[in-house]
Order: sequence, then structure tokens, then C-alpha cells
Amino acid sequence: MNNQDAGMAPPTPARGDTPAQRDCLRCTTSFWSEGFGERICKRCKSQASWKSAIPGGDGGSRRRSAK
Repeated sequence: MNNQDAGMAPPTPARGDTPAQRDCLRCTTSFWSEGFGERICKRCKSQASWKSAIPGGDGGSRRRSAK
């Protein structure tokens, strides 16, 4: 059942949630985004590190050393 079947109006997008050219948060390349919730480009999303949820970075660990 969807919103219209239940007699409810469909949700309206947030103000400012419009398709636009945005910079990827991983590689800073400009790409076409369908809304402000899409901030990672398709190239970065297709990488194995993104798919396996391995954080990018300089390889440094934030883990505390054992005492």
C-alpha cells in the first residue's frame, strides 16, 4: 500500500533538495547529483573499498594502542 492508497498526500521533498552539480565527498570530483543526500559519485561508489565499507584515508588507525 502506498501513501495515495491510504488517503495520504505523497511526501514533499525538503526545500533545497534539488538535482544539482555537487562535489564528491571522497574524491572532490564534480558530478550530477539527484539531491542533497547523494554526495558520493558513481565512480567512488563502484570501488571495492566503498562496497565493503572500508574507510578511505591515509591508512592511519584511530585505534588506541594497548597498555
